[in-house]
Amino acid sequence: MSGLIGKKIGMTSIFDENGKNIPCTVIEAGPCIVTQVRTEEVDGYEAVQLGFDDATEKSATKADLGHAKKAGTSVKRKVVEFKGFDAEYKLGDAINVDLFNEGEFVDISGTSKGKGFQGVVKRHGFGGVGQSTHGQHNRLRAPGSIGAASYPARVFKGMKMAGRMGGEKVKVQNLKVLKVVPEKNLLVVKGCVPGHKNAYVIIEK
Repeated sequence: MSGLIGKKIGMTSIFDENGKNIPCTVIEAGPCIVTQVRTEEVDGYEAVQLGFDDATEKSATKADLGHAKKAGTSVKRKVVEFKGFDAEYKLGDAINVDLFNEGEFVDISGTSKGKGFQGVVKRHGFGGVGQSTHGQHNRLRAPGSIGAASYPARVFKGMKMAGRMGGEKVKVQNLKVLKVVPEKNLLVVKGCVPGHKNAYVIIEK
């Protein structure tokens, strides 16, 4: 799927023509530079590699510097491959936010915020015990029985228990593009997008 790399700026809300308040996310999408063109003959598949957000030369490896020099651009912090572009692109071409149109739907993936070690109520939506009676103490949000007895004498793999939550790749599908601002490379989409402010996201058509 064709698309762009972007940076999550933050959330806001706008009013539609009916006066309804719509929550939305503002993303800085592009300009993305073509850093490599994959071909069937050389690589065995066709794709376009895009780079976004300039990095300092000090933080780059020699391999990254050479790769960027070949494309005639600076070293990029985020590099992602996309397939299915309608137009053909060459090394060093810039792809901007006008790739998207207002009213169309996009899929956006990113890394969700890390929430640390969480219990079963927050992590898996357990209901807890529900009622505190019979002198019960500190059991309201406990996981309860985990189902093992003398048979099978073990806990099944994948059991929903407390543990590290967040910090995973998440894709949110079918987000409506409310606004495209080409002069500032901004994309405004309906709803929320995974990640913290200034986190990189991948926007696919």
